[in-house]
Amino acid sequence: MNPARSDAYDVLVVGAGFAGAIMAERAASQLGRRVLVVDRRPYVGGNAHDRLDEAGIRVHDHGPHLFHTNAQHVVEYLSRFTDWRPYEHRVLAAVDGKLVPIPINLDTVNRLYGLDLDAQGMEAWLAQRAEPVAETRTSEDVVVGRVGRELYEKFFRGYTRKLWARDPSELAASVAGRIPTRTNRDDRYFTDSHQALPADGYTPMFERMLDHPLIDVALSTHFDDVRGALRWGHLVWTGPIDDFYDRRYGPLPYRSLRFEWETVPTPGGALLQPVAQVNVPDESIPYTRTVEYRHISGQDAEVSTITREYPSDEGDPFYPVPAPENRELYHRYAALAEADPDVTFVGRLARYQYLNMDQVTAQALVTFERVRARLAQAHAGAAGPFHPTARS
Repeated sequence: MNPARSDAYDVLVVGAGFAGAIMAERAASQLGRRVLVVDRRPYVGGNAHDRLDEAGIRVHDHGPHLFHTNAQHVVEYLSRFTDWRPYEHRVLAAVDGKLVPIPINLDTVNRLYGLDLDAQGMEAWLAQRAEPVAETRTSEDVVVGRVGRELYEKFFRGYTRKLWARDPSELAASVAGRIPTRTNRDDRYFTDSHQALPADGYTPMFERMLDHPLIDVALSTHFDDVRGALRWGHLVWTGPIDDFYDRRYGPLPYRSLRFEWETVPTPGGALLQPVAQVNVPDESIPYTRTVEYRHISGQDAEVSTITREYPSDEGDPFYPVPAPENRELYHRYAALAEADPDVTFVGRLARYQYLNMDQVTAQALVTFERVRARLAQAHAGAAGPFHPTARS
């Protein structure tokens, strides 16, 4: 990657995660635009950044990032910058002193209740407990309507309250709607056709994506560090949209995570957990899950690195909080964005959406095509050093 070499660029991209890196790569390789990517962190990849820790274990600094998709065009695009190593994620939940599969499946119910149900029996068992509601509006409605209140309390309510600092009855139905319930024994967390990790890690994939003669990258650099010193033709913003507008209508809420790391000797290469991730729904325990990264990296080693994740309101924004009042606030900011044709907002934080990595990739590719003509017309120095007039 090239460091900043000019004071004028056709395109300035703020953020070096999926959305920003893809927009930069497309603008340079497809349109021949000169691009500067700035990121306040000292590395590329955004929250997908990974690294080898001091013990040599590949870890994800911002929690496990597990790529899965059914979108072949997304796989084909990213495969230009990485080979893949197949990986299917499995999760257990610590409930009633047992470790049982989540998403809830046939084995979950049989182990938890000492039953011997088959798929048909599981369907009947769930139907007896489900509490359908007239209108499904919240995450509580989704889960209780699907599996009943007892399983809702055991698996979902405490975990959700810790992660979001809100009761499921206060969150959009889409939050719990992401997690299926199965009547078979499939214990994979995802069922997508493509489940794999970049063979060399996410960070090398991003480095290759940004390794283009027309792309410069400035790390440990805030937008405020360059906006008075640079000129650009078009701005791509992937950070929080409320930050761009100086929180004019008030801050959009996000949830963050704090990580507690531990590296433990594992003589003979033993693993600490039976699967990579163990969820902890019990509200009396402050962390939500433990993650053992050797399951994910596939490494053989005499040590293993594990994290405990503590949700927080403080720290880097991870998750937009999916509540109706927050969507209403976002739409006020989105109206400002619509009025500024010289700025493109793309990505999870800029669109205030809870998106998986493949969804961000797809969104960035679609967004590039939508603004292709605008980017093609952008030229270095077209705008002043503080162009976004809506922000001033």
